[in-house]
Order: sequence, then C-alpha cells, then structure tokens
Amino acid sequence: MTSPTNAQLKLLQGRLLDEQREIEHRLAENDHYGLSHSLRDDTGELSTIDNHPGDTASELYEREKDVALLEQEDLHLNRIDAALDAMAKGTYGICVMCNEPIPFERLDAVPDTLHCIEHAPRKELSHRRPVEELVLAPPFGRTSMDEHDSSNGFDGEDAWQIVESWGNADSPAFSENRDVTDYEQVGIDAYENDGFVEPLESFLATDITGRHVSVVRNREYRHYMQTGEGDHSLESDEPDENEYG
Repeated sequence: MTSPTNAQLKLLQGRLLDEQREIEHRLAENDHYGLSHSLRDDTGELSTIDNHPGDTASELYEREKDVALLEQEDLHLNRIDAALDAMAKGTYGICVMCNEPIPFERLDAVPDTLHCIEHAPRKELSHRRPVEELVLAPPFGRTSMDEHDSSNGFDGEDAWQIVESWGNADSPAFSENRDVTDYEQVGIDAYENDGFVEPLESFLATDITGRHVSVVRNREYRHYMQTGEGDHSLESDEPDENEYG
C-alpha cells in the first residue's frame, strides 16, 4: 500500500481548501448561527430573567441547536487545519496511530482524516448515556418501590395511576394490556387491587354488627363468578340492595 501521489495530494488539498472557505463563508454570513448576538435580541424582551422558561422555549431550543451546529463546524475546521498542516509537513496520508499508509479511497471519501479505518476515533460507538436516565430508571425513577418485596407503601407509580385515572392521550390500542376493552382499562396496572388485597374483600360486606353479610355485585364480583371461583347457589334469591354495574 503506497502513499497518495503528488497529483492526488494536490486534488485533495484543493478539496480541503474549498471546504474551509465554504465553512468560513457560511459562518460569516449567518453570524456564527446567530450566536453573535444575545438571546434578548431574539425575543425582543428587555430582560428574560422575570419570564417563565416556557415563554422563551422556542428561542432556547433554536439557540441550543445553533450551539450544536457551530460546534460541528468548528470541529470540521479543526480537522481540515490538521490535514493541511500534515500536508505541509509531508505526513499526510499516514495514519497517526499505526504509521501505515491510508488508502487513497479512504482519503478521497474523507479528505480531512488522519487515521486509517482500523484506528478511526469515530468508529467506536459511544456508550455514554444521558444523566437523566439515572433518575428515570427504573420506571417512575427512584420513587418506584415495586422491585422491593418488603415495601407496599404509596410510591411514584401509585401517584401516576391517580393522575392517569383522570385521562391521558392514550387509547386502548396503546395499552400494555392486549385484552383491553374500554378506556378504564388503559392505565398502567388497571386491574391492580385498589383498597383491598383479595378480590373477595371488594364485594363482600357486613353491617355494623358483622352478622348480616351482603354481596356487592361489582366488576370484581362478576370476574370472580365468571372464573368459576364462586357458587351462585350460596346467594340469596333476593336482589342485593348494594348491586351496581
């Protein structure tokens, strides 16, 4: 494997200089993606200190995007400068890691590279994750106690279930439960016992004396009977005053 010829080096140098001029012209034309003036100029406000962050959300998003684009342009310029400097020193086309010649095909595809394909720094995938995931995992963050068998108290998941019971943007098609039939079953753990441990406790009731037992024919009761757990013959033929759908 040989180094690029003089004709090939001249061609690549011309491409690098063209890219350099194009980036510099682009940065000059758009005032470095608008970062040459303050956010106050974008919003038209005398001060953004007394505003809610949501009031300038669009401008803040655009400013963050401009910062990322500017950093990318600066990185590209630095790589071009390093490649042109290597040409001046006569080391262009030689991998800085293994000192082996870089194929012309790679230089033609990425003129500003100083690495062979085996030692390309951007070849390795980053395993860095957003710091927010330390809070968001497990689901409901550090307030979810479902993974702890010793805890049965009110946690973050329970708080969300209460909020979710008032409705959200989900539909039965998005439910975790594939057998869902109505919107009341869409929520997370919609069938989770609420206020009782065993289903039997939700539909058997007694009076203040504890002697008169009645049956509340609610959803848990109907499910209990449909699964064959109960016996209709043990019930009174009289209608239950507490029966509801």
